[in-house]
Amino acid sequence: MTHLYNDARNFREELLEGYVSAYSRLIQRVPDASGVMIRGGTPSGKVAVINGGGSGHFPTFCGFVGEGFVTASVVGDVFTSPSAEQVARVTRAAHSDAGVLFCVANYSGDTMNFGLAEMEVQMEGIETATVIITDDVSSAPPASRDERRGIAGCFYVLKVAGASANRCDNLQTVAEFTRHANERVRSFGIAFGGCIVPGKTEPLFTVDEGKMELGLGIHGEPGIKTSAMLPASEIAKLLVDTVLSDTPAGAGGKVAVLLNGLGSTKYEEMFVLYKDVHTALGKAGLEVHTPLVREFATSLNMAGCSLSLFWLDDELETLLDAPANSPVYTVC
Repeated sequence: MTHLYNDARNFREELLEGYVSAYSRLIQRVPDASGVMIRGGTPSGKVAVINGGGSGHFPTFCGFVGEGFVTASVVGDVFTSPSAEQVARVTRAAHSDAGVLFCVANYSGDTMNFGLAEMEVQMEGIETATVIITDDVSSAPPASRDERRGIAGCFYVLKVAGASANRCDNLQTVAEFTRHANERVRSFGIAFGGCIVPGKTEPLFTVDEGKMELGLGIHGEPGIKTSAMLPASEIAKLLVDTVLSDTPAGAGGKVAVLLNGLGSTKYEEMFVLYKDVHTALGKAGLEVHTPLVREFATSLNMAGCSLSLFWLDDELETLLDAPANSPVYTVC
């Protein structure tokens, strides 16, 4: 369970206050809104990349705010979308003169409230575009890919967006690269146990002893199958085979790889798993680029992990490798 809090009703505000206090050299609070933005604001000529969603998934969402990455992030209560008014306030504070790209994971509350905020700021003269992140292969079949959820693969989509904006590409170009990145990333996750939100004592969902849930969502949305617990080598094969079965059309042979922890799976365990993931990708004839074994999209203290593959071309590789400086991810 979540042990460290004062009043569960104020969990979001207190975590944001502490987070900004810790990393004030890089970020600042947005006044009168539950959001953070890069310190000093968006320079003239640069598109502002804005994302957001419910708290409980750190470092998604606010952890990616920094130079060369996300410009600002709007943070809702635990597993709850920020309001349209919060999104609009953060947008007004964070935008400069080159427009705003909203980049949002595909959850109904987030897409609705960001959409309402987009209409509001457009009426105020702010130019905008939106990209919806849809990397979770378990949540809809390929023919309905626009209906898929956004999970840990959001890291790659946001990194590309931020790098494109940082080199002063115009809004249309930033949006095009961001959509291209979303088309090239696929993710699949498994869970071994549920999470407990602040102020509660029972988990949102449970996984039976000796079982694992395949394709479970990061808010406890139903998965696609319950399986007996497997050795790490077989879990690695399952993850790799599932993601590769949905390889994007026209993809090449170089992939960036993210093995993501969901909150309570130990790093040592993930390294054991990654050894077999790396081997399986090699057997599939893929060249691995900058593998990451990290927590980039958690679900409080959920036990489990996800695998994201990002098929690279020359432009996407350049944007992925471009400099960035955020509290949780730095590229020199």
